[in-house]
Amino acid sequence: MRLLVVGAGSTGGYFGGRLVEAGRDVTFLVRPNRAKQIQAEGLQIVSPHGDVTLKPQLLTADAIKRPFDAVLLTVKAFSLAPALDDLAPAVGPKTMIVPVLNGMKHVDAIKARFGAEALVGGVCKVATTLDEQGRIVQLAKFQELAYGEMSGAPSERTKALDEFMRGAGFEARLTPRIELEMWEKWVLLAALGGITCLMRGNIGEIEAAPGGVDFALRLLDEVVAVVRASGQEPRAEFLASTRMTVTAKGSPMAPSMYRDLQKGAPVEADQIVGDLVARGKKLGVSTPLLAAAYASLSIYQSRVGKS
Repeated sequence: MRLLVVGAGSTGGYFGGRLVEAGRDVTFLVRPNRAKQIQAEGLQIVSPHGDVTLKPQLLTADAIKRPFDAVLLTVKAFSLAPALDDLAPAVGPKTMIVPVLNGMKHVDAIKARFGAEALVGGVCKVATTLDEQGRIVQLAKFQELAYGEMSGAPSERTKALDEFMRGAGFEARLTPRIELEMWEKWVLLAALGGITCLMRGNIGEIEAAPGGVDFALRLLDEVVAVVRASGQEPRAEFLASTRMTVTAKGSPMAPSMYRDLQKGAPVEADQIVGDLVARGKKLGVSTPLLAAAYASLSIYQSRVGKS
């Protein structure tokens, strides 16, 4: 199997790098500046699971000559449109596109561009960031990549994908409930992002503030209400775990959206929070706290765009 990883940032660089380290046939689709950096210094991973510097195969969009068997799409959600343009020459009639973007807006975009048959669901769980030197730094030990047919049905192509992914130094998992897992990840990220970005603090700081626990749980309830109205029912154990996560005493937890906000970087406000607000409005679900978080993030995003 030939895999094209779209993006060599903190997520794509990590999972793709581990696959390269394991000897898999992986090529990265990167922008020219990132290509120059990797060519000069290598793809560097700093991790509790072991540091490594790699010299992977790289392509820029104009250099794709033939389709790949699979495409792992790892860009930020706000970069989806240009990424789909860039990867289009890599998609043939049998190519699997496996996105690990946040939210669910990308699902419709990929189906509209390449057809529903091209899409394989994906979810990743990893805490990584790019440092000032362009190194991929893993911030916590967890590292998981899950994938499967959106229908939940078994298939030969996802079986082949599973064989390709396994044994590369991270947990790789083929699942029949990938769509639900994608929605559940959205619940967690939207709750964490809305809570921390609106309050400008990590979970422990918010829990310790007057009314902080009640605020966190109310915002989470809004997220879950929209998801349920959309036809998805998160699992009881997931909801119990998420309630504990967003109210954990002394927790330093803060999502990548909050870390990006602190750095003055663009955030996935529209895809993670704004889309839930829009869906809630369409479905008749009241989301005042989510709407406040989205308004705050939109003001921030506007300022970042002008800087």
